[in-house]
Amino acid sequence: MTYSTSKTGDLFESNSNDLSSQIGLLAEVSWEVCNKIGGIYAVLSTKARQLKEQFGDSLIFIGPDVWSQENPSPVFKEKKTLLKSASSRLKLPWGITIRTGRWDIPGAPIAILVNPGATSMHLNDYYGTMWERYKVDSLHAYGDYDESCSFAIASSIVLKALAVHLNIKEERIMAHFDEWTTAMGLLNTQITMPEASTVFTTHATSIGRSICGNGKDLYQYFHFYNGDQMASELNMQSKHSLEKAAAHAADCFTTVSEVTARECEQLLEIRPQVVTPNGFEPGFVPKTTKYNKLRRDGRDRLLSIAHAISGKSYDDDTFIIATSGRNEYRNKGLDLFIDSMVSLEERLPADKKTVVFIFVPAWVKEPNTALLNNMKSGTAGTASSEFLTHRLNNEDTDSICCRIRSLKAEGKFKKIDIIFVPSYLDGNDGVVNIVYYDLLPSLDLTLFPSYYEPWGYTPLESCAFGVPTITTNKAGFGQWVLDNLKNGLRNSGVMVIDRQDTNYQEAVRQISGSTLEYVSEDSKERTEARHAAFLTAEKADWNFFIKYYDEAFRTALSRCRERICLTTQH
Repeated sequence: MTYSTSKTGDLFESNSNDLSSQIGLLAEVSWEVCNKIGGIYAVLSTKARQLKEQFGDSLIFIGPDVWSQENPSPVFKEKKTLLKSASSRLKLPWGITIRTGRWDIPGAPIAILVNPGATSMHLNDYYGTMWERYKVDSLHAYGDYDESCSFAIASSIVLKALAVHLNIKEERIMAHFDEWTTAMGLLNTQITMPEASTVFTTHATSIGRSICGNGKDLYQYFHFYNGDQMASELNMQSKHSLEKAAAHAADCFTTVSEVTARECEQLLEIRPQVVTPNGFEPGFVPKTTKYNKLRRDGRDRLLSIAHAISGKSYDDDTFIIATSGRNEYRNKGLDLFIDSMVSLEERLPADKKTVVFIFVPAWVKEPNTALLNNMKSGTAGTASSEFLTHRLNNEDTDSICCRIRSLKAEGKFKKIDIIFVPSYLDGNDGVVNIVYYDLLPSLDLTLFPSYYEPWGYTPLESCAFGVPTITTNKAGFGQWVLDNLKNGLRNSGVMVIDRQDTNYQEAVRQISGSTLEYVSEDSKERTEARHAAFLTAEKADWNFFIKYYDEAFRTALSRCRERICLTTQH
């Protein structure tokens, strides 16, 4: 049986398939539920519809209540009657509170936002327990460790209280936790609800990301790395030991690509039982008429920004290139992206007008007022800051900013105009004022030359919106393309570049060469590439990939039963 919500908000039973008949409550816990701060938001929000169709309102997403009345979540629609009015009836300790509602995404699943209250006051007791049971070293914790553990533990407490409130037996609970930031919730769930099945997904190992982020070569010495040793060297003992403990303790451990599965095997000393590649929800992509309007409106906006910054005029056939994603200069290949654009400019014919945008959030201070004034007046003069749409608090230290400024001082980027948009594209940034998905159709080509990328949602999103993309074989999505499709922009809408520790300049040459070739193609050939990109995204639809989560849930159910049997025998 699964549970659905009636018009009054109460639960009622309904028939469903075999897997959902075994799961009375499927709860997924993540920092990015109704809270867009990274790529995991895309994973959760795009797979929700498929899970909702299968599990109905037995599916619940649990996220942090980081919102206020002055700053409400734009995607959380509160409804207090859901889950038998759980928001007012759950018996929770330490001032923990919850809000129930719907996540405003395809499928509109139930979401619970958790405020951990005074849970942080009890962390030392939990840290002691986790050391004794799982050897989680919280002694060296710093940064966001305590905050993450407070949310994770509070979410685990809420989950248990909800199961009691809804009268759902432990053995029918599937608790899914994402990333090290919720791992302590998984461990606590196994302690407090031992008969519940648990799934742990790492979207990127904390130590693998740290190795790369600290400028070390991950791939050349891959099989010589020891995760525990590197955690000690890089002061990552707490996060790494917590993530490792959850991976080993979970009834099913998953990750998003074969690339990261190998990383887990080496650095966490366990291979995931199931690889769950990330799909995409086609419901996010607008139909033809709206799509064409978004493309026109987006291009008008971007080219008006470029005009206000550079003073140049741009024709309708101006070629627009972009990259986006998390601000990790080396890991996301932002260094390689910028250098590839320098190489492209050296090879680009003068008549090929090209504008390059970097949509990567940074430490924004305020919109660039000179730019806004130019846009308002239609002035064809250069806006102060040369290439920034927003002023930063740290313009002298931001890696992207420093690199572009240095290159411009060397006389680079005269044919190509490169523009850094360091704000989240949420539609209210003060300059672009168009959400990212609505802006994607306006682009002609995207580049995501990542060095470290467990999956790579940005190139998949690009394909979903019909924009050909260049990525690398170090991204899980890039490797999936190589394994399943024909490489090349006109073949699949995706060009996958080989990236190694020792071939940086060769990668620059390949990216700039592939970009130049595409810029030089006629409209018919570009249309073929855009169509190929759409077709690739269709093959990565969650309709095809959700089966891997079904496998993970079945694995968790089976291994949980084995775990309970072993515990009973002892």
